Amino acid sequence: MAQPLRVLLVEDNPPDAELVVTELRRAGFEPEWRRVDTEQGFIESLDQKLDVILSDCDMPQFNGLRALDLLQKSGLEVPFIIVSGTIREETAVASMRRGAADYLLKDRLSRLGQSVGKAVEQSRLRKAERRFSEELKQAEARYRSIFENAVEGIYQSTPDGRLLSVNPALVRILGYESPEELAAVVSDFRLALNVDQERRSEFQRLIETNGMVLRFEAQARRKDGSLIWISENTRMARDGDNAAHYEGMVEDITERRRTEEELRQVEEQLRQSQKMEAIGRLAGGIAHDFNNLLTVINTYAEVAMSRLPDGHRICADLREIHKAGDRAAALTHQLLAFGRKQVMQPRVLNLNNAVSDMKKMLRRVIGEDIDLIADLAPDAHNIKADPGQIEQILMNLAVNSRDAMPFGGQLIIRTSNVELDEPRAGQLNASRGRYVRLSIEDTGCGMEQSTLEQIFEPFFTTKDVGKGTGLGLATVYGIVKQSGAHISVSSEPDEGTTFEIYWSVAEEVFDSVITEAALDPRSVKAGLSDQSIGGETILLVEDEEPVRDLVEQVLSSAGYVVYTAGSGSEALGFCEQFNEPLHLIMTDVIMPQMSGPELAGRLLEMIPGLKVLYASGYTDDAILRHGISDSPAHFIPKPFNIGALTQKVREVLDSKPAQVDDNRKTLVYGGRL
Repeated sequence: MAQPLRVLLVEDNPPDAELVVTELRRAGFEPEWRRVDTEQGFIESLDQKLDVILSDCDMPQFNGLRALDLLQKSGLEVPFIIVSGTIREETAVASMRRGAADYLLKDRLSRLGQSVGKAVEQSRLRKAERRFSEELKQAEARYRSIFENAVEGIYQSTPDGRLLSVNPALVRILGYESPEELAAVVSDFRLALNVDQERRSEFQRLIETNGMVLRFEAQARRKDGSLIWISENTRMARDGDNAAHYEGMVEDITERRRTEEELRQVEEQLRQSQKMEAIGRLAGGIAHDFNNLLTVINTYAEVAMSRLPDGHRICADLREIHKAGDRAAALTHQLLAFGRKQVMQPRVLNLNNAVSDMKKMLRRVIGEDIDLIADLAPDAHNIKADPGQIEQILMNLAVNSRDAMPFGGQLIIRTSNVELDEPRAGQLNASRGRYVRLSIEDTGCGMEQSTLEQIFEPFFTTKDVGKGTGLGLATVYGIVKQSGAHISVSSEPDEGTTFEIYWSVAEEVFDSVITEAALDPRSVKAGLSDQSIGGETILLVEDEEPVRDLVEQVLSSAGYVVYTAGSGSEALGFCEQFNEPLHLIMTDVIMPQMSGPELAGRLLEMIPGLKVLYASGYTDDAILRHGISDSPAHFIPKPFNIGALTQKVREVLDSKPAQVDDNRKTLVYGGRL
């Protein structure tokens, strides 16, 4: 099949042109041709689609060398062959120097086909080479742009860590000024990208096994010595069986890792909060019934002692019963504390005073082989907290430190004023501002990270069976959170432990702290026989019959006129029929069908000026929202002893009367919720 060929003939002799075309056909071409013999005609016929130009050398109006010059000026790449009747040697040489592909004599056209075929093929190859070269330049420019402008770091290095190339992004990630500086300073690039020996070994194992490493996370060292987290994707380029070089991409994931860690901490806090809430609900429910039982046990033990002669042998047994009840009450108090269900009695106080008041007791608890050091800032600001809870925090943390120092050591308690900046406040999940810090530091055995992560969990303990309840630190955590404070702990094995608790600075004035004397069972008889305590009329509302009978007996013995009811509806019915003055209602908080606050509100509408005292072994969040927790003088927690009960009743009777706040549906005592 003939090969198509687009030909421009520069020839003034038509027969000669026909002769050339015939020879091309004989050589296997199918010419599509046009003949011109003037400069203007030549210029007008120039076209990139031409395959070859065959030109006579000498013509009356034009010549081959002029045509060759015009072709080169046009920028077209078309093979140009001189075909002339006669041609001088110097003319032939000049034409070849100017770019002619060949020259032939008209009487020797036998090699015309070969010459044209060769010129056309060479032209095609030159065009293809230039096209490939241009495409290669464009590709290199594109990839160079990607390399230079990529957000991620890109590098090439030898297997032994010598840098071959590095892009600006990786230079910035590692904190250097230029690729040249990075290459000059860092002799082992693998060491800079991975400072941990174990991770470097793991990287080497993976890349030698798989030929690549994907999403490999490690810590890299910047120019200033700081560490960042990176994620690396790297492949090994081989030269035969040997590793030629590594090619990798590096992403700075420090911020992502920080965010993931913050999210992990939030999730852990949520998990801990949910666990504490679940156990707190369980503890609160148990504590309500348990405290009712303890009220009966402890108080009847007191009543029994009051009825026996001094020194009676049964009194010692009753005191042991009472001590066991006190220990059970303390355990219940801890259950409520870490469940954040206990009723708080916050006051403005100074931590220095709280620590100083506890020093004597703490020394007895920790033993003589441990030095107790109190480093208290003289200018420590006041805080608002429950004094009893502060004492419990100090006691629990001191006991924890004591157990960590079986062979003696130091327990250091510090107070200080601090200003929390944004980073530290974020770590504590607190707001920026002024705080008072309580620090309890010991020189004990310390803890590993795995232990640190669990120390605030209820019932978690590292002590032997029977030597710890696992509630001490959980109680501290619950108290701190319920108080709106913040806690942190730091420890290393064999390096001791430090707990830090932060309270916001209180703006209110310092309160005088009301304290209740601890029960002395030996004084019970005198308390019960004191008939001068009161003579007012009291309505006692309690759904637990043993508690109701017991409290009635105690208050009656104290000189009060006591009426009882087993429910809210019974109490309402009694008051509707009762025509004498009623001075005080003492009611349980949680009762079936009608709660204590609801009953009190309805009775106050019936009997203005009535005093109200709440009692409960457990007050849940729904009841706390009625305002009870804001009225410490009008609430007594179960279990209570005889002295605490009679003192609280007298205190409420001597206070201003309660009123109903119609807007909030709560009880207001002397203008204060």
